[in-house]
Order: sequence, then structure tokens, then C-alpha cells
Amino acid sequence: MLTITPIPAFNDNYIWCLADDATGKALIVDPGQADPVTDYLTAHNLSLDTILVTHHHPDHTGGIATLHQRHHPARIVGPTGSPFKATTDSVHPGDTVAWQDLEFKVMAVPGHTLDHIAFYSATDVQGGPVLFCGDTLFICGCGRLFEGSPEQMRRSLASLRTLPDATQVYCAHEYTLANLKFARSWLPDDQGLADFEARCQSLRHANTPTVPSSLALEKSLNPFLRWDDPALVAAAKRYANEHDLPSDSDNAIFAAVRHGKDHF
Repeated sequence: MLTITPIPAFNDNYIWCLADDATGKALIVDPGQADPVTDYLTAHNLSLDTILVTHHHPDHTGGIATLHQRHHPARIVGPTGSPFKATTDSVHPGDTVAWQDLEFKVMAVPGHTLDHIAFYSATDVQGGPVLFCGDTLFICGCGRLFEGSPEQMRRSLASLRTLPDATQVYCAHEYTLANLKFARSWLPDDQGLADFEARCQSLRHANTPTVPSSLALEKSLNPFLRWDDPALVAAAKRYANEHDLPSDSDNAIFAAVRHGKDHF
């Protein structure tokens, strides 16, 4: 049996642990810190053999050197051409990464950073296919554009939007309530957003993660996946007019939403 568990790190990061209970093997995604991972592996009698890296930012890679020392020869799988140079297995978009009985497809998702990749497995692990998407897609949000363009990010999110609705979105931060506050400010009459916000507030009050979400839910609620939704388009056009921004294409609509979130 495979299980996926968030290991909290820093203030709002999630390091994901994919464990095979039958073998005691563990795969870790984006370990920005080593000690929380070591503590979790020790407490659950797990042996780390694979680390997946979505992009080079230190809050996703800062613990890797220590973990590799402690768990040598665990492989480190990350994007080729990345500023992060400590991978043992560099992968390109379209490659597959095998772990236990799973196969992860490597997807290029530049925008937040230029080296950003995501790992997608079509196998149902805990309620659906699995997407480890780092800082590209958040619950009701998306990553800030540190290196890429709005057009790049929208294309990346468009590729994620084509995945099956049941896909479970395992992003790397607990940003959901802040993202919902922004989404609700743009779409105050969206009952789905209101209901989801109430649900997430209850989860956080109980100190329970809001992650993962399903891709179906994200497609219906997340403003960064709704560049062709009439209600979101209308809100984006109003914002664009107020801020002298273009709004004549899907890319422009997405850019207006990202601009709005950046200045919220």
C-alpha cells in the first residue's frame, strides 16, 4: 500500500513523503529542510531511496545535501539545466521516472522558474492520479512569476488542466486561505468559492492541511485556471481597464489576474 503524507517545513511548506508500507521505501519531494524529513522517516521506520526536485529554489532543495549524506546512495531526480546542480538523475520533459510500481511523467511547467518541472503519475494512490507540482499550481492559486512570463505560466497551467479531473494536486505550500481571499475579492458572488473557503477555514482551524485538492475542483474554482470562464473574464477585463492593461486574449486575461494577485 502506498501513502502520501505532508511533512511540514518552515512556516508554510509541505515536503511530500510517498511511502511503500510493504517495503519500507520512501520517496521525498522538494525537501527544503532535512531534519523534519529525517524525523519522519525515523518515526515511521522508512528508508529514503529517491528525492524528486521540481525546481531550484532553496526552500525546495535546502535539505537535499544533508539527506543525501544520511541516506546515500539515494538518487536525486531533478530538471536538467537547472541552477540546482546536485541531481544524480537529470530528467527532461517527457521522461519517465519509475519508483516502486509507479511511473511519473516529467512535465515542463516554466513560469515560477524556468527550470520548473512537475511529476505526474496516472496511478490512483490516494483517491486519484498524483501530481507533484511544486510552486506552479497552488490550491486556488499559482506561483509568482520570478523568472518566466505570464504566457509561459498560462501554457504550463494549460498543460496541467488537461490531466484527468480526479488528479490529486500535491503542491508545496499552504497558501490556500490567502489565495481564496484574493479569489473571493474578484468573484464575490461565486458560491463555490464561498463554500470552499468555509471548508478550508474549518480545516485550518483544526490544523489540517487543505492540500491536496482535485484538479476538477481547481478547474472550477481557481482563478488562474479560469482564463476562459465568462465570470472570471469579466472581472479581469474590469481590472485591466482600471489599470490600463490589455485584456484581449487568454494570455492577457491570465496576466491581469496575476497582476491583481501580485498587488492584492
